[in-house]
Amino acid sequence: MGVLIHPSAHVDSKAQLDDGVEIGPLCAVGPRVKLGKNVKLISQVNIAGATTIDEDCKLYPFVSLGHPPQDFKHKGGPVSLKIGKRTILRENVNIHPGTDAGHPETSVGDDCYFMVNSHLAHEGKCGNNVVLSNGVQVGGCVTIGNNVIIGGLCAVHQFTRIGDHAFIGGMTTVTKDVIPYGMTLGNRQKLTGLNVIGLKRRGFSKKKIQDLRAAYRLLFAPEGTFDERLEDAANVYSDHEQVMEIIEFIRTQNKRPICTPVLGER
Repeated sequence: MGVLIHPSAHVDSKAQLDDGVEIGPLCAVGPRVKLGKNVKLISQVNIAGATTIDEDCKLYPFVSLGHPPQDFKHKGGPVSLKIGKRTILRENVNIHPGTDAGHPETSVGDDCYFMVNSHLAHEGKCGNNVVLSNGVQVGGCVTIGNNVIIGGLCAVHQFTRIGDHAFIGGMTTVTKDVIPYGMTLGNRQKLTGLNVIGLKRRGFSKKKIQDLRAAYRLLFAPEGTFDERLEDAANVYSDHEQVMEIIEFIRTQNKRPICTPVLGER
């Protein structure tokens, strides 16, 4: 199949291009870049640094990848960025690598879709099947799980964790960790329930969703302390995989607090 490079593109001779790569007009590809099979750069895409893009990805105009992170602690040491398979990056998407002051790599999983003007900062870890809607701004050292949807114009505070299957409503300011399967809204955010629509779309059984709802009500009930309710839920649902994911997520809380419902709203 070979490689197609538009005459106006600048591709360093040391860049590694796999079979089927297409590089459109006015693109710039640096010497340490690796493009997997069938990767397509539509036009005016700029890729620098030690950036690896896996097969079947598609990058639209003005995508910028791999340039030095916006972290004053970074001193120019070796850092990298990895993009998984079949990921689509729309116009003006910007993703930075890791830092030499912390974790050296930023990573994005398979089958992700980053919409126009979205940004993933240094040391980010993004799972599979993640959607960043238009204008989403994700700070440094954020961890995003699998099957997460983040609505338009959201801002995600550095060091925040967003669990698997979570849904973040549009224009939400995310300053607290979001539990797996959770749904948050507002500025500042509040936990408004579980992402039930997303769970149904992904084939979760009615029984599993019912158990998740019951565990959610137990965790965020007004009675007792949160630690007591957490232990009660762990005992009652010890054999429920999804509930235990939530419990372990809460137990491993580190940099940011857990987002909870407003008192009286469950």
